[in-house]
Amino acid sequence: MNETDRSMLGRVFRLLECFSVARVRMTQSELSRRTGLPLPTVHRLCTQLVTNGALERATDGRYQIGVRLWELGALAPRAHGLRQIAMPYLEDLYEATHENVQLIVRDGLEALYIERLSGRAAVTVVGRAGGRLPLHASSGGLVLLAHGGGELLDAVLEAGLERFTPNTITSEHRLRQVLDDIRRRGFVVCREHLNLGTLAVAAPVQRPSGEVVAAISVVIGADVDPAPLIPALRAAARGISRGLTTEESSTE
Repeated sequence: MNETDRSMLGRVFRLLECFSVARVRMTQSELSRRTGLPLPTVHRLCTQLVTNGALERATDGRYQIGVRLWELGALAPRAHGLRQIAMPYLEDLYEATHENVQLIVRDGLEALYIERLSGRAAVTVVGRAGGRLPLHASSGGLVLLAHGGGELLDAVLEAGLERFTPNTITSEHRLRQVLDDIRRRGFVVCREHLNLGTLAVAAPVQRPSGEVVAAISVVIGADVDPAPLIPALRAAARGISRGLTTEESSTE
């Protein structure tokens, strides 16, 4: 255990990181087992976190993430400011497609989905708003990886290319080819890379400097021709990029 984990802040983060989509609510005993922290320590931390709104205690005694954490997280400039600029374009893209429309940023070696618009008739997808997916296996992740530099690619390759379907990119040679193609064409089409039956198209969002800071994607059925979507997707990405340019100019 390193010094950070021994600190109060380190223990708090270890506890909060136990929660996931698969584990939305947890008891103190479960948190103790997963963190390796003594039950009295978990009890004390949970009490303090509930008092400050970071956790909430359900009627069955289990704990869940509190609204205060969501409120604070929504203030993150990389998510909040970008989301505000992107929403009108994402809404237009959704109205044009009535499919899953997503806004993605990179966090480490993962694609972090900070917004999704989805209709009841849209295909089922793996990702979710607030969820994470591997860079090499998701359309938005591949766009971010294509513009992330050599060190990022080396780190992704070193971590391993996990297979999700027969179409997931699992070889370095193919991955490098796809990334080169993304940089050349300005978009990517991923057919059944994450789950069977879906196809995703993604394009980059850029700052005035040319830095790619996000990606937007549309997920449709695998049997649908993606070609008609690509112009609308790229136009939305350019619109968001122009919005970032305007925002930066207004703050100078």
